[in-house]
Amino acid sequence: MNARRRTLDADAFGAARLVAALGALASAAPGAARAADGASERRAGEVAVAAVGAEAKGPDTTYGRIDGDVAVAAGVGATLAPHGARAAVDLRLRYIETVGVFAGYEEGGFNTSMDPRRVIAGGVEIRPLFIARWLNGAEWGSPRADLTLDSLGLEVGAFVAQPLGGSFASRPGLQLGLGVETPIFARAAGPWVGFHGGARWSDSVVGGSTVTGPSDRSLFLTVTLSWHAYVGAHVVDMGDRAPR
Repeated sequence: MNARRRTLDADAFGAARLVAALGALASAAPGAARAADGASERRAGEVAVAAVGAEAKGPDTTYGRIDGDVAVAAGVGATLAPHGARAAVDLRLRYIETVGVFAGYEEGGFNTSMDPRRVIAGGVEIRPLFIARWLNGAEWGSPRADLTLDSLGLEVGAFVAQPLGGSFASRPGLQLGLGVETPIFARAAGPWVGFHGGARWSDSVVGGSTVTGPSDRSLFLTVTLSWHAYVGAHVVDMGDRAPR
């Protein structure tokens, strides 16, 4: 859609230049013909530019994702893991819905068989589809479908865990996962349902030690209900503004 807008803007600019050139040519004609031709050309140019401008105004396939350059997503939910589920809190910050950071906390509560009992995780998140699809005019025009597809992301980070019978944060490790979210309403700002899953390996397992339990190696799936908001932080250019 954006590529189409740039093309239409270029057409409008070309139309304006054509009108100016025709006006210059008309100035060399005799007075009466010059006035008549100039008025006709100006009217034609105004109609052409107005038509191009009207055509350029299409549906907003960003769905509000560029209302601010920084997206803030805060959610709560549950992490499904071996031996049960842990309550989860999730916080994410993203730049133009493309790259960002995340942090999460998981609490096993009174489940005495949960291993690990608690987990703190954090890392980086990369979402390559939004900018690529939007700039190439590849959005489908269906808000929920576009927003869901564009939310696909790769998550790489680290964690510290409290193993069953161990002390808090005594088991650090590596985390690798994928995430996808879908909006409840047909817009970017507001409530979303998220699914973030992957695998975790403790530092001892990464170093070649034997796996002794889920605290050393396990799969996980975190399901969240989150709220997304957009803030104009102007991270790159303090003077930029969202296009209107």
